[in-house]
Amino acid sequence: MSGEEQFSLFNLAEPEASVPKDFNPALIPTSAAIPIPPGTFESMSALAIPCKQCQRCDLAAGRTHVVVGRGNPQARILIVGEGPGQNEDEQGLPFVGKSGQLLGKILSSVRLDSEKDVYICNIVKCRPPGNRAPTTDEVNACIPYLLEQIRLVDPEIILLTGATAVKGLTGDKRGITKIRGQWIEWEGRLCMPIFHPAYLLRNPSREKGKPKWLMWQDIQAVRAKLEELSKL
Repeated sequence: MSGEEQFSLFNLAEPEASVPKDFNPALIPTSAAIPIPPGTFESMSALAIPCKQCQRCDLAAGRTHVVVGRGNPQARILIVGEGPGQNEDEQGLPFVGKSGQLLGKILSSVRLDSEKDVYICNIVKCRPPGNRAPTTDEVNACIPYLLEQIRLVDPEIILLTGATAVKGLTGDKRGITKIRGQWIEWEGRLCMPIFHPAYLLRNPSREKGKPKWLMWQDIQAVRAKLEELSKL
């Protein structure tokens, strides 16, 4: 198979989304048992309305703000994190604390702007207590919002920051150190698992083979792939 044929696998036309006639979108925020069919929302602003009212899991009780997303809703790259931390919960925006600052530096190192070139969101939109990892039930309640965000942005590349993001979206349970930097295919889309910036803050060494050095290799590969896809 030629390179062009291989890349065509990631540019398959999506089936036209359809919402059942008896579907009531007003019920979306009330219960995780209410599905969110593909095509429910026409825009990110429309998605944000039920998201900010959401009571689909217990995380709603402890939040200050729902953290929907930020960046360019037509970006070629979509970045998925785990969940909001304290700064994100206070401001209602993802990746605005120290992790977000580092993420911005990582992106700018390969000439990517965190507001213009990417759209950033999380597996769950409300802060888990103590910044713990979200539970399976919490992920299942919130993942339909993320799937709609992916559909609306329609990115060429998805970056999954950390094992929770990888497992939450793809179901892959492997540790992030085993799969980071590898291109994987999910639902006809090109994805790369990368270290979460918070992990890099805990491992600041830039020595060859260390997480920060590995991240530099990964983000360069992302930039190269973006340019490669532009030529197809």
